[in-house]
Amino acid sequence: MDAIKIRGAAQHNLKNISLDIPRDQFVIITGVSGSGKSSLAFDTIYAEGQRRYVESLSAYARQFIGQMDKPNVESIDGLSPAIAIEQRTASHNPRSTVGTVTEIYDYFRLLYAAIGVCHCYRCGREIKSQTIDGILENVLALPENTPFSVLAPMVRGKKGEFQKELKKLQKEGFARVRIDGENRDLAEDISLEKNKRHDIDLVIDRLVLKNGIRKRLRDSLEIALKHAEGLVRIVTAGGEEFLFSEKYACPDCGISLPALTPRMFSFNNPYGACPACNGLGSSMRFTEYLIVPDAGLSLRDGAIAPWAGRHSLYYYSILDALSSHYGFDVNTPFNKLPEKI
Repeated sequence: MDAIKIRGAAQHNLKNISLDIPRDQFVIITGVSGSGKSSLAFDTIYAEGQRRYVESLSAYARQFIGQMDKPNVESIDGLSPAIAIEQRTASHNPRSTVGTVTEIYDYFRLLYAAIGVCHCYRCGREIKSQTIDGILENVLALPENTPFSVLAPMVRGKKGEFQKELKKLQKEGFARVRIDGENRDLAEDISLEKNKRHDIDLVIDRLVLKNGIRKRLRDSLEIALKHAEGLVRIVTAGGEEFLFSEKYACPDCGISLPALTPRMFSFNNPYGACPACNGLGSSMRFTEYLIVPDAGLSLRDGAIAPWAGRHSLYYYSILDALSSHYGFDVNTPFNKLPEKI
């Protein structure tokens, strides 16, 4: 059915209204005050959708959910379970959305992680699993005489000290790890901040690409894939990094991605949030004419508008220190200051 068909709606101030509302579209109900917008949207459509949903639950579940009265309407067809959000903002937190308020967002994250299909962001092709032979050929395709390291990603963006894991690796005979981009010797005393997110890569081997390394490289790749649950990272001496996965890799571009997890679809998690806005949906930018609305004023006279007020003495002390260090006068009009200042 492509529409919600309402017949004979007479709830509150509705006068035997009949209409069809298209499904799977963004529909706005508008009108003057008292025309029956809320009576139609909330007291009729939402009330009936919620009532039918609650009736479909078990008797045990229904005792915990308040059931709404049946609205005054002859019939409603094509109706799905309904969600209603109040017009006022439930929270001042910018991370609060319709999805988080209704808690449906968590179910979507689980759904997308379970049935999602990865596509290469460069060519658009579906990313599928990659064999160890395919990974081997990709590494051997690097320029000859390229020094590189074979790493096993053990920890990726997780908080903790990881002392137990590091000691276990040392007992297994490994000598080096890369922690947050820095190479460390497992024999040294490694102390990590417990509440900080860390990346830990186990250094499996260090090689130079030349003839005769195929067998050694394959053995190193196998060890890395085993320890990192199907992941291996190749880092060249020039700083290039290549992440390969036995699970997801583009055969054309060589781009590899980790397996889908619910955190990738969370804007409250660093691995799922947009890097530009950090998951907020908007980003702050400096606008010069708002910061300095009157460029004819000097810094001393309050050219920087946000610094005006009871905390101005604190900021002016900073300006005095800066002017002394860089050699400019805070009494000079802002538009006359050198560009480098």
